[in-house]
Formats: sequence, structure tokens, C-alpha cells
Amino acid sequence: MNSYSSLASWSDALTTRAVSAVEAVDYFSDRITKINPQLNAYITTDIDRARSAAADIDRQRVAGESLSNIAGIPFGVKDVIDTSGIRATGAAAILDNFEPTFDSTVIARLKNAGALVIGKHNCDAFGHGSSNEHSMYGAVKNPWDVSRVPGGSSGGSGAAVAADLCSFAIAEDTGGSVRAPASFCGVSGLKVSYGRNSRYGSMPMASSLDSIGPIAQTAEDIAIILQHIAGHDPLDATSAIAALPDYRTEIQKSVAGLKIGVPEEYFSAHLQPQIRAVVENALHTFEELGASLVPISLPHTSYAIATYYILVPCEDSSNLARLDGIRYGVRQKAADLYHTYTASRTQGFPDEVKRRIMLGTFALSYGYYDAYYLKAQRVRTLIRRDFDEAFNKVDVIMGPSAPGIAFKLGANASDPLQMYLEDAYVVPASLAGICALSVPCGFVDGMPVGLQIMGPRLKEELPLRFGHHYQLATSWHTTHPAL
Repeated sequence: MNSYSSLASWSDALTTRAVSAVEAVDYFSDRITKINPQLNAYITTDIDRARSAAADIDRQRVAGESLSNIAGIPFGVKDVIDTSGIRATGAAAILDNFEPTFDSTVIARLKNAGALVIGKHNCDAFGHGSSNEHSMYGAVKNPWDVSRVPGGSSGGSGAAVAADLCSFAIAEDTGGSVRAPASFCGVSGLKVSYGRNSRYGSMPMASSLDSIGPIAQTAEDIAIILQHIAGHDPLDATSAIAALPDYRTEIQKSVAGLKIGVPEEYFSAHLQPQIRAVVENALHTFEELGASLVPISLPHTSYAIATYYILVPCEDSSNLARLDGIRYGVRQKAADLYHTYTASRTQGFPDEVKRRIMLGTFALSYGYYDAYYLKAQRVRTLIRRDFDEAFNKVDVIMGPSAPGIAFKLGANASDPLQMYLEDAYVVPASLAGICALSVPCGFVDGMPVGLQIMGPRLKEELPLRFGHHYQLATSWHTTHPAL
């Protein structure tokens, strides 16, 4: 197999026995050994067990048994998602010794289809961050320029796919954590609609926004993965009971005659001019494919960041309360119960996690609940209505995934607000609970730029359809970092 082969190509090669599953594991193992020290994309690897499972797949294939189209394909997992027998740290020291006894539903479905977990990806601790600098296992580096961030919080997953350290990754997106790394690292990443994929077995950050989704080389690869992981799960009360389309068939349909909403708020002064030019060029490509551009407005977009950073810390403070060194987490020795709590949490959480817990606890406290949390929930409803009204006029909405290219490591370390603003274009879709895909659409100063394609809730086939046809018409997704 060639370097940077798509999941679809790996599937064809394995099915025809041009390569074996063991050879696939060895290929990515060799890449990880050679390249991961430069990037720090993996916290934990599980090569030996993956190779053993691969040998079983090979025996079944030789025996002529019926196997799925992803059987024998190695993949990585963001370290906030539970994997049986492989430690899941959440990239925080407080869970350094945690080894789940079960798989999350999404991972179980992939393993049941024969896909092979080869390791756990580094991330911002518990998903708190936009740069992957808030991991207690060290920052992840961008494969295109190791002096820059890979985006967060799923930066390890984005970097691993971009550097060909796994065929695909399963990550988690709360407010852009799949799309931002996909944009900064030049790969494809899908935030599914809230409820499309089960959240069971994912460490909760903000339970009303969290979604598990794939990062891969192409939109077609994502469609293949989604076919295996999507659907209702009785173990997750928030998972949607809804019919699943045949995603790989749906994405083949033409985009001619469909309408693309172009929101004026996503092309404001906050957007770097060079990014704007690249994204507008991508939009013109869709016009050449027969789609039409329709100017629209999403008037409450400017309130999205403020709304997000009230609601998410509130849910953080509740969800992370259990990690105290007593009920869960690494316990630090101390003289009494109070100091056991404080020492365990002080040493177990990075500063960004502590900041969000404090913000959330304040916003939920007596006298402030109505002024902050309740008002933010009302604004969230207005943001969702903006999208509902827009989708009455257009099929999808497009804009940039990020206001700029990947920034330098440490550039925003002392300015949390500036760090939060990096998510200005990805947060609104998360608050609305809709689906959104980021695909590479060009370069600025040698760094990738992402195009964000947003679709109505539970209509993932629409962004994937546009993304697939864009990648058939362009070659940005076939350009890879020199490592």
C-alpha cells in the first residue's frame, strides 16, 4: 500500500487480499515508531493486541468467511473514549491509571465489524481546549509545521490521520473539536448531529453538546465509517431513533440544483482575508458543479462564543465533580479528607480544566443562575432557530472552519479569550445540534485551510455529499505533509 491511502483503498486491498490485516497493523506501527516522537499524537498504543486480532481476521478471510468492508483496518481513538483493556486518561493525570472494562458503543460497533484499535490519541484534557496544548501528556504538534498547533481538542486524532499514523480516527466534538483539527491538519472531519451517534462510553464534557465522530482522509471514508457507527443505542437516552440512509450511496448523488447558504456573519472582519479568498474559491467550485449560492444571515452568530462558554463550563463543573480522588481518579495522599480532595484535583487537572470548573460553578451559583445560565439557554434557542429558518431556504450552509491557519504553539497561552475565539465558526453548529463537515480546500502560507459544510439535523448525507463531490473535483485532500 502507498502512504496516505484512503480507508476506501485499504478496504479494497484487504478485501482482495493484496495486503493482509497483519501487514496493515505493521505498516501503521512502523509509522508510529518513526513519526510519533515528533508529533506526540499518541498517549498509548496497543499494537500487540491489534496484531493478534489482525491475524484472526486474516484467517477468516482466507477461509472465505464473510467480513465487513472495514475488517482488518487499524484506527486510533481519542483518549476521552472508553476502550476495553486500554487505558483511557482523558489526557489528565487524575485518570492516569484508568483502564476501562468495556468499550464505548461506537468502538464496540467498529470492533464487531473487524476494525482494529491500535492506540489512543492525545487531546486537550477532557476536551477542554482549541489547540491541544492543555494535555498533561504534552502538546501535540502539527504535521505540516511542528512549531504550530494541530487544533483542539482532538488534535492528536487530526495529527495522526494527517501524518498517516492510522487509517482513521474516532474523536469527539463538543464545540468544534473534530472540525478544528481537521481544518488545521488538512484532513476531513465530521461533527454528527446531536444524537446521531451514541455517546455511551465517552467521558462527558458537556452532555448536551458532546458528539462522537470520525476524522479521515476523505468524505467518502467518513461515509463508510458512519455506516458502521451511527444509529440508536438503548444505552444512551439521547441517541436518536431515526432511520439511517445508505451514506455511501447517498454521497454519489449530484449536487447540481441544490442551494448553498453563505452566511454573511462567517465572512466578517474577524476572518483573515487570505482565508476568505480560499473559501470563496471553494464556493465557486460548487457553482461549477451546478449548485447555487444563496446569501443568508444567521443573526445570533456573534453571541455563540459567549453562550458556549457559559453553558459548557456549567456542564463541566457538574460532570467533573465525580473525579475527586475518592469516587474516581488518582488519589493523592493527604492528612485529611479535605486535603485529599484538593491535592487530587490540583495535581490531576490542568489549568484550563480548573478554569472551566470555576466558571461553571460560579454561573450556576445562587443569584447568578438566571443572569448567566438561563439567559445562555435562551440565546442557544435563538441560534438554533437561525439555522432552522436558514434550512427552510437552502440545503446546506458553507463557510470557513476557522478564522485563520494553525497558530504557533504558545501564541494564545496567556490569552484564554483569544483561544476561545478560534472556535467562532464551529461553535454555532454545536449549539444548534446540527451536523457539520470540514474538508481541506486550500493553503495559506503553506498551512491547510478548512471549508465547513453544515447540514440539517440528522442529514449527515448532505454535507458528506457536497464534501465528496468537492474532493472529486479538487485535489487539496491528496496533498500531505512531508514527514
